[in-house]
Amino acid sequence: MDRPSRTRPPATLASLAAELGVSRTTVSNAYNRPDQLSPQLRSRVMEAARRMGYPGPDPMARSLRTRKAGAVGLLLAEQASYAIRDPGAVAFLEGLTLECDEAQVGLLLVPARPGSEDIAGVTRAAVDGFVVYSMPDDDPHLTAALARPVPSVICDQPSISGTDSVGIDDKAAIRQVAEHLLSLGHHRIGVICMRLGRARMDGPVPIERQQSARYHVQRNRLLGLRDACNAAGVAWDRIPVVERFEHTVEAGQSAAAEVLALDPGITALIATSDVLALGAITELTRRHQRVPEDVSVTGFDGVKTAVDFGLTTVEQPVVDKGRNAGRMLLSPARKAAGRRIVLPTRFLPGRTTAPPRH
Repeated sequence: MDRPSRTRPPATLASLAAELGVSRTTVSNAYNRPDQLSPQLRSRVMEAARRMGYPGPDPMARSLRTRKAGAVGLLLAEQASYAIRDPGAVAFLEGLTLECDEAQVGLLLVPARPGSEDIAGVTRAAVDGFVVYSMPDDDPHLTAALARPVPSVICDQPSISGTDSVGIDDKAAIRQVAEHLLSLGHHRIGVICMRLGRARMDGPVPIERQQSARYHVQRNRLLGLRDACNAAGVAWDRIPVVERFEHTVEAGQSAAAEVLALDPGITALIATSDVLALGAITELTRRHQRVPEDVSVTGFDGVKTAVDFGLTTVEQPVVDKGRNAGRMLLSPARKAAGRRIVLPTRFLPGRTTAPPRH
């Protein structure tokens, strides 16, 4: 009768320590606090671990013991791919990851797809805190994140009393754009904006929707444009405003076409983002309308592609937003929530604006 083969039990922290004749703390430090060991001792521990098939300390067990996940959650109202393809999101992610790297913590993307009501990804996320990136004020994922017993920092929107936040003065920043166009003599202006709510809507935006927008950044940018136009005697309710749910060059192109259908005689087109503005320029070029000779175009954000093109825009420090959000969340000295950081912006007149032809 064949004897059953004996399999070697899996290596554990204790068995590895016994094999090496060191304490379990020494083995643990080789993984979690390598600076506490000499390079020679750590190499000896890691080589023995490789030989014995020891995978390292169980991260879940360590999490239960320390009550720390060792990661920050980035909550965004998009699919995860948005964070690596949208230029603004990429810049913000760069700043946030720099702070995470310095603090030696990981970063977990927690996407909240538009229209989704499933908050399980938020409630189950093993994170020590959330950075909320540009969410509408009625998103259930936002509510779920703020209900967790961990700190949160909101970047851009929404503005919630008692919650740390970092952003810019969108209303004042975009007002400079409108005042620039008005000073050049433009009075027939069109506007294309990013989504104003969670439900998919594409098309002209009535005043009521502008004022009740769930995305506070877009609401404030439209308010800034309205105030500048009204102050110059240009009736805001006569200006066509078109919304696009998707934030792509293609969306900007179709939005520009819709604005031009509503008022073929406009001499200036304001986009509330550079991405949409570049789409508008694509549409005008397709129609053989020259920028800025026939139609002036402006954007907002100061993304590299737009600045290199020479777009008239507002530059905002997006990388610094990410760094400040991470710093606020990870600061060991954080005591009270409700701090607000407002970063400066810079108006960049470019080659896409000029006085209207008469």
